[in-house]
Amino acid sequence: MPTRKPAARHFGSVRKLPSGRYQARYIGPDGQRRAAQRADGRGLTFDTKGDAEAWLAMRHSEILRQEWLPPAEPQAPPPSLREYADAWVKQRDLEDRTREHYEQLLRDHVNPTLGDLLVPDINPVKVRTWYAALSSRHPARPARAHAYRPPAQHPQDRDRRRPARREPLPHTRAGQTKRAKKIKPATLPELETIAKAMPEKYQLMVLFAAWLALRFGELAELRRSDVDVPTAVVHVQRGVVRTKTGRKVKDPKSEAGKRRVAIPPHLVPMVSDHLRDHAAPGRNGLLFPAGHGAQLAPSTLYKVYYPAREKAKRPDLRFHDLRHTGAVLAASTGATLAELMARLGHSRPRLHCGISMQPRSVIG
Repeated sequence: MPTRKPAARHFGSVRKLPSGRYQARYIGPDGQRRAAQRADGRGLTFDTKGDAEAWLAMRHSEILRQEWLPPAEPQAPPPSLREYADAWVKQRDLEDRTREHYEQLLRDHVNPTLGDLLVPDINPVKVRTWYAALSSRHPARPARAHAYRPPAQHPQDRDRRRPARREPLPHTRAGQTKRAKKIKPATLPELETIAKAMPEKYQLMVLFAAWLALRFGELAELRRSDVDVPTAVVHVQRGVVRTKTGRKVKDPKSEAGKRRVAIPPHLVPMVSDHLRDHAAPGRNGLLFPAGHGAQLAPSTLYKVYYPAREKAKRPDLRFHDLRHTGAVLAASTGATLAELMARLGHSRPRLHCGISMQPRSVIG
C-alpha cells in the first residue's frame, strides 16, 4: 500500500467569513495572534482565499528576513494647536511665573489666530502670515519671540519606526531674541544720587541690589536671620515671586543661587542702622517689609525708585540693572569669573548681557 504524504505545512490560517469574504490570521514573532488589518487599524478581508494566502506569504517572508514589525497602533486624530500647546505647558516643569506667562502668550497672541488649526495643517506660509501680523502689533522683537516659543517646541518622538515630527511653528529664527541695546551700568555718583533720593527705609535695598548684586525677589525675602553683621555676610537662601494666587516663597532656580555674599565694609554701619530702625522685629523679620508687614511688591518700590533714577538723569536704568552694576563693581576690584558667578548666583557663565567686564574710570 503506498504511503500517504504528510500534509504540507502552511503559515497562518485562512477562514471564510459568513459574508463570503476571507480572513487571514497568523501568530507573530511576539507570540500574539494577528489578523490582517489596514494601516488605520481597521480589519482587512479578501475577495478570494488565494488573496488571503498571498498576504500571509508576504508576512511570512518579512518574518524570515527579520524585517517584521508589529502593526502600528491606530493613530488618534491630530490635535489642534490650542490642545497641543496647552498640553505642552502642563507637561513642562516650569516656574509658576513662567507658566502663567506662557499661558498669557498663548491666550492673547497665538490661539486667536492659530489655535483652532490642526497641527499637521500648520505650514510655514501660515506661520509667516501670523508672525507678520504680530509684528505690526508688537514691533519689539522680544515680544514676538516670546509669543513664538511656547507652541514651537515639543518633546522628541522616540519611536524610531515613525518619522520625526516637525515643529508646529516652523519659522526660522522667530524664537530668538537679542538685546536692543547694551546695559549701561550706573556710575558711583549715579548710584549715590539714586540711593540718597530714596526713602531712608529703601536706601539699603538699592545699595544691596548694586554692591551685592541681589535680585529683587531675593531682596524682598531677606530676613534678619540671613544677615550676619559680625562676619559681614548675607546668606541668600530664598526668593519671593508674585503669581496669580499671591506671593510665593521658593528656593533659587539652582544650587548656585544659594550663596553667601560679602557685604562691603563701607556698608556694614548702614546695615546695623537699618536693622535697628527699619527691619521687621524678630529673628525672621523681613529686612525690607512693606507697610502691611509682608514682602514688598515691585510696584511699591518703583513708585519711589523711578523718581530717584530721574534725579540721577538715568531714566533708562531699571532696578534689575543695578545687579549688573554690581557685577562691574566686583570686576573692577579684580574678581575672577568664578567669583563673579558665585556672587551673582549663576551656575554657568552668563556675562553676555551687554556689559563690559573691564573697570570703568568712574568706578575705580
